[in-house]
Amino acid sequence: MSAGDDVVSPGFHPATREELAHLPVQVAPRLLGGLLEVVVDGARVVARLTEVEAYHGRDTGDLPDPGSHARMGQTARNATMWGEPGHLYVYLSHGIHSCVNVVCGPSGVAGGVLLRAAEIVEGADVAHGRRAAARTHRDLARGPGRLGEALGLRHPVHDGIDAVAPVERDGAVARLLLRDVPEPDVLTGPRVGVAGIAGTDAFPWRFWIAGDPTVSPFRWGRGAAEAALRGR
Repeated sequence: MSAGDDVVSPGFHPATREELAHLPVQVAPRLLGGLLEVVVDGARVVARLTEVEAYHGRDTGDLPDPGSHARMGQTARNATMWGEPGHLYVYLSHGIHSCVNVVCGPSGVAGGVLLRAAEIVEGADVAHGRRAAARTHRDLARGPGRLGEALGLRHPVHDGIDAVAPVERDGAVARLLLRDVPEPDVLTGPRVGVAGIAGTDAFPWRFWIAGDPTVSPFRWGRGAAEAALRGR
């Protein structure tokens, strides 16, 4: 893939800003089964998205999201979330892992969908070279940090890269393709590892393809299991 590449796999189409200009919780299931194509320094990897999580911002939608980076407003770290839909918000988790989100909603309204897991469908040799610790093909992009590493997207150099109108940024080009027909077999539940009430079924904003082996295992965040019990 290059910035001018217009070859699209059958059954898919390039994502548009209009499709992504809705609330993250509406966009998230639409991303499932879609493809994220990334070329870094000439090496191409294509991931089929199998698990995602929606995150709203302050004043995004009717329900404030206490689990979002944007919950307290705009900062230098999360500024990409307020930008044009279709850009990728790439942040650093635990000071180590580069995690990738698709920015959603109209410009000026914060929101994003975290790409939690994927199947590497092209460029597995490249992904294995970046993910030497992966024991199986399934584990190449099973979890958000692994996904970012397999694709070669890095914070901060690739934060803000455009996946709708692909333009090279620091040696990388990204393109998001959506299924022509939405993924039919989608499950939903609490987000993984999110603290407190934001990690309970009060926010069932994790979406995944039922039965897909690349989907990451669920785990409670700090205080989330207790918050879930109190809410019953």
